[in-house]
Amino acid sequence: MIVCVCNNISDREIRMAIELGSDSIAALQRDLGVATCCGQCFDYASELLNKTLAQSSPLQETVLQRQAVSSN
Repeated sequence: MIVCVCNNISDREIRMAIELGSDSIAALQRDLGVATCCGQCFDYASELLNKTLAQSSPLQETVLQRQAVSSN
């Protein structure tokens, strides 16, 4: 579905940009040009950003810690 008619930006393009690291409306505006003309898509683009970020589960890194063993 086209979200930004002025710049012909779809919801798929927005989701892809978010997956590639765009994490704010400012980043989407910079990377895609969404909500930079008339602004009618700003609210929906913000909603889509928030939903997509909430659905994505960041990889959690587990670090194993060991007690240092002295060789004395």
